[in-house]
Amino acid sequence: MIPTDKSLYPDLGRNALEVAPDLLNCALCIESKDRSVVKYAINEVEAYHGRDDRASHAHRGMTPRNAVMFGPQGYWYVYLCYGVHWLLNLVTGPEDYPSAVLIRGIEGFDGPGKLTKAMGIDKRFDRNCCDPKSGLWIEPLGLEHSNRQIEIQRSARIGVSYAGEYWAGIPWRFYKKTSI
Repeated sequence: MIPTDKSLYPDLGRNALEVAPDLLNCALCIESKDRSVVKYAINEVEAYHGRDDRASHAHRGMTPRNAVMFGPQGYWYVYLCYGVHWLLNLVTGPEDYPSAVLIRGIEGFDGPGKLTKAMGIDKRFDRNCCDPKSGLWIEPLGLEHSNRQIEIQRSARIGVSYAGEYWAGIPWRFYKKTSI
């Protein structure tokens, strides 16, 4: 069942730095081939924020590959990394300001390439709306998570040393530790 109370969803019109920690209270959902819905709690994300962010694909301007980052919020940016792994990003912020959140980990799968492989996410989701109609969306975590305290941790992003010491060291990676 898809929740109808949109006030529970993160406001994607904000920049990636504001949206990223809120996604840790959400599930990544996909409709499988048999039309059932599979949901995983999001455990780790990274923010990519604006043209100045040297780790962002938007740093050198708009290209055919990254154009979705400059569009309206709420769309998926899916790209192939090193010719091997599909990576999943959710576009946030106002139009014409490139801002996106990389989904780095979900329950049971750490690493952005592992999660897309496990969920069957590939290029076909690129530029699709984050909506049940597209077959890939986010929604607030259900009641089974309501009794858990979520502690959000921050650290430097992973695998962005090419961006230089400053940009690689900014703590724009968010992940959660849970306890009951």
